[in-house]
Amino acid sequence: MRKKTKKSKTKKVSKKKSSKPSKKEIFVQKGSAADEKVTIKKIKKQPTEKKIYNVNDHVVYPKHGVGKIISVEKAVIGDIDINFYKVFIEKDKLTLTIPINQQSNLRHISSTNQINKCVSILKSKPKIKRTMWSRRSQEYEQKINSGKIYELAEVVRDLNKNSNAIADQSYSERQLFEKAYDRLQSEFQAVLKVSPEDSRKKMDKALGRNQDLQPQ
Repeated sequence: MRKKTKKSKTKKVSKKKSSKPSKKEIFVQKGSAADEKVTIKKIKKQPTEKKIYNVNDHVVYPKHGVGKIISVEKAVIGDIDINFYKVFIEKDKLTLTIPINQQSNLRHISSTNQINKCVSILKSKPKIKRTMWSRRSQEYEQKINSGKIYELAEVVRDLNKNSNAIADQSYSERQLFEKAYDRLQSEFQAVLKVSPEDSRKKMDKALGRNQDLQPQ
């Protein structure tokens, strides 16, 4: 007798394609939709800001000292209209270009009353901290570059020596003193409208400094 073999019936499962996109497809679709919404805006002008200073005004730029505005100009840089000051620093024979929207970096030169206050600071007793010179020199440098005239006067007072003997002052001390002295002296000159010699005499008298001793 023949054995009847049962034929296994295989059901064909039809895989229906999902109408929902995969996560990957969703991500791409969202990204492409977002890309379509992005619009690139070009700035045509720098932010509008009212001009504070005028031609021939004396101003102070913290890192360079007293300068004079020689012109107010316009230029196109990278498709952007820029309004800026041209400031000439007499001491360094340097011309700075400062955008009007960055004029907060400038300040007006001091008043006569502020200069008189500086004279009082120069006459006062030096305040020397008992810390390492490296730390003190950093503090002096920060005061010099702050653009604040009272802090500048304090540096001149604290680093002042009544003699030019090399032993009395290190090279780095002398460099900082001369830098602060020159900046303060240039502001004295501009505010009081006197010659460089007369402004030095006024400072040296307040410091009790020998009139023959001048920063080299």
